[in-house]
Amino acid sequence: MREMEHLARFTLNWRNKTATLVLLAILLVIPLLVSNEYYIHVLITLGLFVILSLSLNLVSGYTGQLSIGHAAFYGIGAYVTALLMLKLNVSFLLALPASGLVTAFFGLLLGLPTMRLAGDYLAIVTLGFGEIVRLVLLNWDKVTRGPMGLPGIPAPELGTYIFMSKTPFYYLVLVLALLTVLAMRRIVNSGFGLSLIAVSQDELAAEAVGINTLRCKISSFIISAFFAGVAGGFYAVYISFVSPDSFTFMDSIMVLEMVVLGGLASIPGSIIGAVVLGLVPELLRFMAEYRMLIFGALMVVIVIFKPDGFWSARKRTRNAIMKDLVARNMLDGKTVKPRGEVSESA
Repeated sequence: MREMEHLARFTLNWRNKTATLVLLAILLVIPLLVSNEYYIHVLITLGLFVILSLSLNLVSGYTGQLSIGHAAFYGIGAYVTALLMLKLNVSFLLALPASGLVTAFFGLLLGLPTMRLAGDYLAIVTLGFGEIVRLVLLNWDKVTRGPMGLPGIPAPELGTYIFMSKTPFYYLVLVLALLTVLAMRRIVNSGFGLSLIAVSQDELAAEAVGINTLRCKISSFIISAFFAGVAGGFYAVYISFVSPDSFTFMDSIMVLEMVVLGGLASIPGSIIGAVVLGLVPELLRFMAEYRMLIFGALMVVIVIFKPDGFWSARKRTRNAIMKDLVARNMLDGKTVKPRGEVSESA
């Protein structure tokens, strides 16, 4: 019986890996088969949405913290890259990771005083943070040029190669999206990822088995902000212009919709949600003024018939999660004290 289970798992893993390789091969050859740059632009936009959706899913999906200010981190990353390249002549290869690190720092600043909040209270705080960032970008004229934005952001350069068409941007966002997927898979399949799921399931029970829930929530916020900042940095050099109007409350809601409709705490779900919500409005452009009305109606239908999302995560019971956490603690040479403190065993 056990051998049959191992064989079934091996077959499933082999099929998943094969499907992944085929999909990756298709993504690599698309620019060679598609000559219309508009279609390449749509794919680049979808890549950005995938990064944003995956990053928010870490906080709102796996950790269970409702955040509706994700566009603020996206905007901070975009402006950091734009200012570094325009004002200080920093190369793109340095500006992009710098935008992620600066945004992660803002995630820490927001997380420290607010991560003891939850639910509606946390949502209100993140909403307020998003509006504060937008207003700062709008009114700090000497640095951000206010509503006029920052135009003329130079194209990325890799050695002597300059990005002059959409094709290199496509491959760049593809690499960034793949790195984000791999990073998220590594995180959620680790002990830290299991701790995040435990926090979202039952915070008190998670503390009882020795999890530092506050540190878990802050860490997830920082990681999420980092990837959103990197996405913003890419957006800045791709569009070659940033303004406060590109990072509004509605953009935060759009990303949250991608996570929810795709399936909370699901990496494939976040990808599917990003692709569907990014692609459907483009497919409905022929409907002109009725486009967004039909799009909204489709979203309502999806929520009614797929309340758990397109690809909901496999649900695990709270007891199973706690048993796994206790087992990991024992393997690491730790014991759990009655009050939830973790100490090294002798």
